[in-house]
Amino acid sequence: MRISFSEWTRSGSPWVWLNAGAVAISVIMVIGLLGLIAVRGLGHFWPADVLQATYSHAGQESVLVGELVESEMVPAAQLRDSGIEVPEGVDHMQRDLFKVGNRDVTGADFVWAIDDHVTARSYPETLFVAEREEWGNLYGYLRSIKQNGELVGQYDGYDAGPEAAALWDELQRRIERARDLHAQIESIQKGEIGAINYEIERLRLKERSLELKNVSDPAPYADIEARRAELNTEYEALQGELLELNQAMNRDSFTAEVANGSTVEVQLSKVVRAFQPNAMGLFDKIGHYMAKIWEFVADDPREANTEGGIFPAIYGTVLMVILMSVMVTPFGVVAAVYLREYAKQGFLTRVIRIAVNNLAGVPSIVYGVFGLGFFVYFLGGHIDDLFFPEAKPSPTFGTGGLMWASLTLALLTVPVVIVATEEGLSRIPRAVREGSLALGATKAETLWKVVLPMASPAIMTGVILAIARAAGEVAPLMLVGVVKLAPSLPLDMNYPYLHLDQKFMHLGFHIYDVGFQSPNVEAARPLVYATALLLVVVIALLNFSAIAIRNHLREKYKALEM
Repeated sequence: MRISFSEWTRSGSPWVWLNAGAVAISVIMVIGLLGLIAVRGLGHFWPADVLQATYSHAGQESVLVGELVESEMVPAAQLRDSGIEVPEGVDHMQRDLFKVGNRDVTGADFVWAIDDHVTARSYPETLFVAEREEWGNLYGYLRSIKQNGELVGQYDGYDAGPEAAALWDELQRRIERARDLHAQIESIQKGEIGAINYEIERLRLKERSLELKNVSDPAPYADIEARRAELNTEYEALQGELLELNQAMNRDSFTAEVANGSTVEVQLSKVVRAFQPNAMGLFDKIGHYMAKIWEFVADDPREANTEGGIFPAIYGTVLMVILMSVMVTPFGVVAAVYLREYAKQGFLTRVIRIAVNNLAGVPSIVYGVFGLGFFVYFLGGHIDDLFFPEAKPSPTFGTGGLMWASLTLALLTVPVVIVATEEGLSRIPRAVREGSLALGATKAETLWKVVLPMASPAIMTGVILAIARAAGEVAPLMLVGVVKLAPSLPLDMNYPYLHLDQKFMHLGFHIYDVGFQSPNVEAARPLVYATALLLVVVIALLNFSAIAIRNHLREKYKALEM
């Protein structure tokens, strides 16, 4: 039996297929976007082979050493305008972007080269890469190792052999020693000395507080001075230990021949790692790749956030989202319970609901301005006047910090929690409430022991939506507490452990900073992709955790709904 087009349309089948096609396209686009971010971001950590070639430009030849980053086709007219000779009849030519490093020698990390002008390509096994704390990568040939200025080993050739291998093994041993000493120094500086400095500052504030209160009794001042003397003694001892460790760490250096033929000497204390990518096998490269991924996730940033890791940003993002969830959930649930269970359902209640729904559409930067004006300047300023007068004129809560950022995002996401909770409360059958009341429970007991547990999956849905929105917000955070680089984590072992007044790093702001504020755009670009992928992963993990809790609650109270 044939069905006419009008009957087929009225049956709704076209709209089913249209919706299915739209969902399929959306899924493909999301997967494609995540795939692009993953390839561009994670590919940055793979130890690519290093090319050595001859580059002819403007009638001169030079040695080119570096990693091939990308290639593109360029119109011949554009190249002619740049003074590059292009053969007649050629419309486009390929140009390659090479990461050549050695920024302290040449002044630039990256160079563009016409592909046809790059000749005599080779991949020498002895060509090595040294990742440094400053000035980016060093590319060259290892020439010698020195200890306290004295020559330990030397090799002047370019071919792999026993002599070159022995010198390379010695370099690796000394780099490992320097990194161990660096870890000890960092532990003392951030741990023991950091705790001493923090306590000395607390003693200063305590002494200032006594002065403001006009305390004349010398006993508390004497106690403060005695404790300060003890801390200074500990500090001096640690400084002596740091001096010895620094002298030991700065003992070794190496020299390397770079592409322009000059020799560069580098202290091993400034080297993170050194490797020969052209001599590495597949498993060596996989091990190096995993080490770089772990460094990216677990270490602090360096080189204006274009090198190292982003652990402080991950830490700050997760901690802020948790605090925001703790703040927004009770407030949103109480507001929804009042509107649904206690408020008289009239014109005023309808106006409040409309206002709540409209708040969800307010641009996030408006919340940031409100947070800066009300939370930071008004509330924070008054808190400083009342509770921290000894710290003035330096603000404590009168400046951006973790608490104000969490409160601002809680205010931004509270409409989502209110709406989701109200929807959950409205789906609970009236018979359940009446049955509880008939058994002698009060309205408050019914609400607390029956209604809210049954509505908890809807509450968690609201929290999930709030997390999804808040974790990626950047604009309001730029006004109320997030910074490019935080000296310490907002949660540590110093009393009161959770420092709500402290500024923090955030993955979203880190993406903005690296992508748009970095002085080295080419070096920062892969990290933008990698950080964006990590932000998606962090948000997904937070959401999955909340979804797991919601599903558990849904199964737990399913029997009450039947």
